[in-house]
Amino acid sequence: MAFDSLSSRLQMGLRRLTGKGKLNEKDIDDMLREVRLSLLEADVNYKVVKKFLADIKEEALGEKIMKGLNPGQQVVKIVREELRKVLGDEVVELNFKKSGMTVVMMAGLQGTGKTTAAGKLALFYRKTKKMKPFLIAADIYRPAAVDQLVTLAKQINVPIYENGTKDKAENIVKEGLKQAKEAGANFVIIDTAGRLQIDEAMMQELKNVKEIAHPDEILLTVDSMAGQDAVNVALSFHKDLDVTGIILTKLDGDTRGGAALSIKEMTGIPIKLMSNGEKLDALEIFYPDRLADRILGMGDVLTLIDEAQANISEDEMKSAAERMMSDSFNYNDLLKQFKMIKRMGSLSHILGFLPGMGKMKSALANVDDKAFDKIEAIITSMTEEERKHPELIEKEFKRRDRIAKGSGRSIQEVNKLRESLAQMKQSMKQMRNMDEEDMKRMQSQVKNGNYSGMQQPKVKKGKGKGKGTFRF
Repeated sequence: MAFDSLSSRLQMGLRRLTGKGKLNEKDIDDMLREVRLSLLEADVNYKVVKKFLADIKEEALGEKIMKGLNPGQQVVKIVREELRKVLGDEVVELNFKKSGMTVVMMAGLQGTGKTTAAGKLALFYRKTKKMKPFLIAADIYRPAAVDQLVTLAKQINVPIYENGTKDKAENIVKEGLKQAKEAGANFVIIDTAGRLQIDEAMMQELKNVKEIAHPDEILLTVDSMAGQDAVNVALSFHKDLDVTGIILTKLDGDTRGGAALSIKEMTGIPIKLMSNGEKLDALEIFYPDRLADRILGMGDVLTLIDEAQANISEDEMKSAAERMMSDSFNYNDLLKQFKMIKRMGSLSHILGFLPGMGKMKSALANVDDKAFDKIEAIITSMTEEERKHPELIEKEFKRRDRIAKGSGRSIQEVNKLRESLAQMKQSMKQMRNMDEEDMKRMQSQVKNGNYSGMQQPKVKKGKGKGKGTFRF
């Protein structure tokens, strides 16, 4: 993520306060010094840094915090709230018309990911809002941009109008809007020219396109690697075009992230969407509070849930849950679950949303994203009877040996899969035997972010043997 370095430094500074029974002004100043350095290293605008620190100090030195219980945790909460304010007080989504065509005009410098963002936008809103998108290729200065948009349109099966690079952008937009209307589209995305730098001719052309298209949204793509330079770019575009929103791109890179923390505060333009990968489905709504949580290492379970709902149907989730809680959970069920998880992206991507995983960056970097493929190879090397009845494999070594050879994996890997299935079934059995008190205790621990040392649930008499072993 673009905030890896910033996130580590911020968490280091805040960690000095957590656990302390009392705080004094020196404790706060030491923490703020660490926060200041982390923000400046991330290339956050110095005016934003100054205001951010002043607001935190004012709140943190309040009598309620200094003399209250768990002051360190309360200061962390203050930092989170101020961080959310810098990123944007609330979610600001695109302005869609109730009827007719919603027109979006894309703008941005060359190299910011503008053309790719246009394709991502079409796919995202067709998937989430059932829109009928239509693309218009109006970047006449880069033949590669037109070809790229045509290729993207084919990949996502979206209609596009292009007329090469010889015609004027204004004419292309006029004809494109006409064809979009005839095609019955209700969401038109215009990809305009991206230059290496802002110039008068570029801005005049964009103003002309705006006059013709009357866009409902003018979205500026901003490269998260640009740091606070992005502020000047945004202000230049905003002065001439009245930009309505920002798409923050390349957030998956190891960049400083200064753009995200500077641009809203300095320009007033809301960040509406963010792109966190090269794949066409790597676009999401910008939630300031969720990003603040990610930066502070608190995870982003809500976005993980959103991704699960977008990729896995309600019926599939219900069926999977019912099978997991049954005594007949088998390798077929396990394979189905792995396939559902794969739809959400790589393992490292999924694990990155969980609380506390930000501290395990090296471990996440070494996560084997082909693990599911290896497991799938083992399961598909079993007979249908073996998949339905896992006990058959338990009884005979010859079966395990045959499965290992058929999948190209080792006996040890086959045994690990057996153990994993057995542990899952045991855990589900323990959950079925949990009483209401156990459930409330576990929910409280999860709510408070206490994932380590989860207490073991009790097993009711007559249901299961020994003590519970369910843990997170």
